[in-house]
Amino acid sequence: MPAQNKLSHELKQNIQELERVLSGSITDADLPPSIEKKSERMEAAIAKAKSVTADCNNVDKKLRQIFDLTEDEANFHMKQSAFLYGLAVQTMPKNHHCLSMRLTVEYFRDDSFDQELTEKYSDPTLQHYIIFSGNVIASSVVINSTVMHAMDSMNQVFHVLTDGQNYYAMKHWFLRNAFRDAVVQVLNIDHLIQDYSDKTTLPHLNSPLEFRISFYNSGNYQQCMIEQYLSIFSHSHYLLSEIFKNLEKVVVLDDDVVVRQDLSTLGNLNMGQKVMGAVQICSVRLGQLKRYLGENSFNKKSCSWMSGLNVIDLVRWRELGISETYWKLVKNMSMEEESTVLASMLTFQDLIYALDSEWIVSGLGHDYGISIQSIKKAAVLHYNGNMKPWLELGIR
Repeated sequence: MPAQNKLSHELKQNIQELERVLSGSITDADLPPSIEKKSERMEAAIAKAKSVTADCNNVDKKLRQIFDLTEDEANFHMKQSAFLYGLAVQTMPKNHHCLSMRLTVEYFRDDSFDQELTEKYSDPTLQHYIIFSGNVIASSVVINSTVMHAMDSMNQVFHVLTDGQNYYAMKHWFLRNAFRDAVVQVLNIDHLIQDYSDKTTLPHLNSPLEFRISFYNSGNYQQCMIEQYLSIFSHSHYLLSEIFKNLEKVVVLDDDVVVRQDLSTLGNLNMGQKVMGAVQICSVRLGQLKRYLGENSFNKKSCSWMSGLNVIDLVRWRELGISETYWKLVKNMSMEEESTVLASMLTFQDLIYALDSEWIVSGLGHDYGISIQSIKKAAVLHYNGNMKPWLELGIR
């Protein structure tokens, strides 16, 4: 209050003097003799302050200042919390990281490696599954769950594409662990990228991308904001036709899925002239993604599609030059997630064979509202979203 500046100054001075004295004292015996006089001056200042009549406008002004300061502090903590949450979901748990390091050391200590069944790796008559991952445990869960539910694991071949950092750990793990009669090949994509450097300048492995989109959904009575995670092929996926030149059809699995039924029928799926089989998300149509897709020509009513479980006809892929189309689209774009969504959606426009929705249920890593019935019916559970099952913040 402007009229009480002198009193305000007196109160502040007394408070500061008492703080200095009390901060250096632990017991009453530590207090200096002058404490009684300081306390008396403080009590007198408080009595004066109590006798002053406060104007309602001043009280209102002070309360607004406190509110604004509190709101600013709350916003700061919310931003800090969001940052730490984002950091947590992108970080490999310590025990997983330590496992990978230990496996790498064991790989170089062990000089008795098993003979790999290289002839099976390129046999087009077998069932081939592709996994992009740098997570040993997650990859193992995908393979183990697929094998355990297979009618015949003898014909199953898994190709795990990982980076140089995790290559030897993956190699050692899958050489030392049997998955019934299936065979597992581990490939270092860092070396493969060097072989195809004319197609891309990517320096490392790109796992499937998860991109959170938001758009307004207009209902009959109100307009509400909808958020959805789209799982999309990364740049590395567009090397498949060149890495596996002898294969004709493959099933691509993300490393955040758990398989609960036999997938062998996907190998005999007749997709006609389509290139890829995927579960379509018709709650998100391309027209609703316009701010991500830009001014490119596309069918606004087309459904978006998800990675997680994808059947790819590599013969048709090569005939249509899918990889070339994709790289042409991203050539003049920045290597960011939005450009990948744009290029992937436009590359596969009208080339998606719609799989039955019961093949896979997505959203287990972000959506609390998925029904138990949907989970029980699904052949594959997809934990797309931030809350991966190997993280402590996953949905219970």
